[in-house]
Amino acid sequence: MKSLRRWLVAVYATATREARLFSHNAMYVVSLVLFPVLVTLFFTSLMGEGQPENMPVGVVDLDRSTTSRSLTRRLDAFQTSRVVAHYESVESARKAMQKGEIYGFLYIPSGTADALLASRQPKISFYYTMTSLTAGSLVFRDLKTISTLGSAAVGQATLRAKGATDGQTMAFLLPIQVDLHQVSNPYTNYNVYLSTMLAPGVIMLFIFIFTAYSFGTELKFGTSRQYLATADNNIFAAVTGKLLPQTLISLAVVYGYMAYVYGVLHFPCEGGVAVLLLTGLLMVLSAEGFGLFVFGLIPSLRMSMSICSLWGVLSFSMVGTAFPVPAMDPSLQALSWLFPLRHYFVIYQTSIFNDYPLSDAWWHIASLVVFAALPLLILPRLHHAMKHYVYLP
Repeated sequence: MKSLRRWLVAVYATATREARLFSHNAMYVVSLVLFPVLVTLFFTSLMGEGQPENMPVGVVDLDRSTTSRSLTRRLDAFQTSRVVAHYESVESARKAMQKGEIYGFLYIPSGTADALLASRQPKISFYYTMTSLTAGSLVFRDLKTISTLGSAAVGQATLRAKGATDGQTMAFLLPIQVDLHQVSNPYTNYNVYLSTMLAPGVIMLFIFIFTAYSFGTELKFGTSRQYLATADNNIFAAVTGKLLPQTLISLAVVYGYMAYVYGVLHFPCEGGVAVLLLTGLLMVLSAEGFGLFVFGLIPSLRMSMSICSLWGVLSFSMVGTAFPVPAMDPSLQALSWLFPLRHYFVIYQTSIFNDYPLSDAWWHIASLVVFAALPLLILPRLHHAMKHYVYLP
């Protein structure tokens, strides 16, 4: 009991010292509070419409008929696409697409309407750029839809002229009717897909870097022995006391982010408050554990911060939103387990977004716990560095 009381006193003294550093160093507030808040607001407002709208497309209409003008009006009526220019040739439209003025164009050759009326199956073409995956996919969807609708409209008119009923016409034009269900995100809101990964990823990146920074500055400014003395030369108490204020601030930021996106922006949240609280806690502790582990392995302010920055940036590629992890090379699939953001995102998808039980993601929960506990492996090395390390600029 006496040793526990002594340890608690050491933790309190270290945490108080760290709180004083917070009040005198603007970097603490900027890194742990200001930047994460700005990043959250930036990403959520950047995609505030849910998905891109009014992306510029062009039309090469060589037919100049009522049918071709109807197709152009229908294309312009789509929410995603907006017809911004008409071109005299495919060559001029292609150059405009290469310059980035449009993302795609519809080509209607001369004689299209006459061929349709004569049932000669004319061909219309559409071209789109995939240099931007999101823009190219959405423009492709609109161009393909308008092409399908155009042929269906002519087929419907022809069948009606031959005396077919509406039911017979639809059975011929659409023999199989698709019943589509987009689970949890029926509006294809890109803000829901991306902001729930980008904002937490950047927050974890700041926690990585700042954890290494807070310990590295003790070495850089020669205060490491004073820091240990405040903690009664107990490295476990020293680490706990230093991380305690940072943890509380980071938790407040993470829970504020969750309240904003799920409470104010009404992102899908099927898992409930308890799952959010647990996920936020694991997110913060695992990020701090990783940052401290890197610093313990390489007790250098510059090198540890560089490695944390590199690992945080690579996390965005390994998380699995841009490219699914199961489709990656087996070696990269194995490597993805070394990124805390990957585990956080799987838990988010499983238990927050889709309301599946936490037991379905227990491997990833255990992985975040392991990341949080990693500093236990380097405490002796960290203790030695704080007592004997000589900072080299």
